[in-house]
Amino acid sequence: EVINNDSIVRHFMKVAFVPDYDVSKALRIIPAADLSEQISTAGMEESGTGNMKLSLNGALTIGTLDGANIEICEEVGEDNIFIFGLSSDGIEKLRAEGYQPHQYADQYPPLKQTLNMIHSGYFSPDKPNRYHSLIDHLLSSDYFMLLADFEDYARTQERVDELYQKPQEWARQALINVANMG
Repeated sequence: EVINNDSIVRHFMKVAFVPDYDVSKALRIIPAADLSEQISTAGMEESGTGNMKLSLNGALTIGTLDGANIEICEEVGEDNIFIFGLSSDGIEKLRAEGYQPHQYADQYPPLKQTLNMIHSGYFSPDKPNRYHSLIDHLLSSDYFMLLADFEDYARTQERVDELYQKPQEWARQALINVANMG
């Protein structure tokens, strides 16, 4: 089955980068955000208070059970946050068993196709070899276990998309976040 390229790009390239991000820009972005993506590897304690500020301002969170996401989940309830991926115990267990990242790509065709497209230079036609080392590294070692979490992330992102199409339900969950984050 051939996967639609738009779908692959949508699931793979959701993150927007803000150059020279600082407090002044945060003052504008945080109150306007609908979704906070906190996608660090569970157990790495990479998500902090920034996502709490986003939640307090009504943004729903999609993230792993890491750092402040654990506290947000406890405060707003599992139905009002989008959690995906391995737990910190799952990460430790997978490392101990011998994580084989290429197996995750082989088992999930949209991921495999996306990695192949990146490796082929599809997204960098001016420098088709630009991302070879990145893809080779992901498929061979992937310390942060991105490939292990990817399929669950994609499924969870579909749940985000579905909820966003229901503005009243989205608003209800956003209000629950605001009410419980104080």
